[in-house]
Amino acid sequence: MRGDERVQGMMFATVVLEDRVPADHPLRAIRRLVDPILRDLSPQFEALYSQTGRPSIPPEQLLRALLLQLLYSIRSERQLVEQLEYNLLYRWFVGLDLDAAAWHATTFSKNRQRLLDGDIAAQFLARTVATAEQARLLSREHFSVDGTLLEAWASQKSVRPKDDDSDRPVDPGNDGVSFHGEKRSNATHQSVTDPDARMARKSSNTASILAYQASALVDNRHGLVVNTVVSSPSGRAEVEDALCLLQGIAGVAPRATVGADKGYDTRDFVEGARAAGFTPHVAEKAKGSALDGRTTRHEGYDISQRARKKIEEVFGWLKTVAGLRKVKHRGTARVDWIVTFACAAYNLVRLRRLLPA
Repeated sequence: MRGDERVQGMMFATVVLEDRVPADHPLRAIRRLVDPILRDLSPQFEALYSQTGRPSIPPEQLLRALLLQLLYSIRSERQLVEQLEYNLLYRWFVGLDLDAAAWHATTFSKNRQRLLDGDIAAQFLARTVATAEQARLLSREHFSVDGTLLEAWASQKSVRPKDDDSDRPVDPGNDGVSFHGEKRSNATHQSVTDPDARMARKSSNTASILAYQASALVDNRHGLVVNTVVSSPSGRAEVEDALCLLQGIAGVAPRATVGADKGYDTRDFVEGARAAGFTPHVAEKAKGSALDGRTTRHEGYDISQRARKKIEEVFGWLKTVAGLRKVKHRGTARVDWIVTFACAAYNLVRLRRLLPA
């Protein structure tokens, strides 16, 4: 018998969010990983907030919501809040009751500096790494390092000479905003929209973009991100950031190795890596390589060259799924925060598959 469509809404309903989420849903495994990390960060959260005044949105809920934005490729915080109003799965993951109203989108903006000052993203990433290490999923012997360009949230039309103090609008209806034929460089020009961004290009055959340099260090066993850093692009930024990552990692095994592409085949990187206690397994240049047969003759060198390509999976995930191909934040500190937090989200996705159910 055909059922009748009911057009009258129910006045009362008993709904348990926990029952609406499938038992085998991927977010269940991720939340089991996230909740202990947030409990460990509770003392850090306590130090960021005043002991008096009106209670704020719990930072645990804000961070879970930001994880959803990265995991589900939600393009903006405003759209994220909109979906929190009607998506039961999202409400369950964040920890919102069914009858609780979602907060305003500007809540993220007001709390971003607080989370930035507390270095929460770096601590969150460190605890995902600790989770992997406790499960013996992390290698402390073999690593890979690489960097990539992330397009800044600024237009080429915002680039002006550094000595230009005029307050003319950046884009007055496209009238008079033409930079074709103008010689511009990072030494003489900068963006008035995002002064920390720099003009850079991936190769000699590509156009210049305003970008940031993001570097990451991953282990070769499962491709988990151990650490990351963001800086302004320059001729030496990639090598300097890589050495900074190597020097900042603790507890590595003796004679640990680090794989990298030809861009790191420089004397500065090779000597710096050895000084930090790593054997550099960088891809050799055809001419003028900083390596010799003492390093490249070993079987481990070829293994490192194959394993180092796992880091490209990290950058691919950050740019496509996490939506960081063009970052929506301005300033090195804020871009570094969101990239670090996105790397932590990537680790959670990997750990969901690596850890036993």
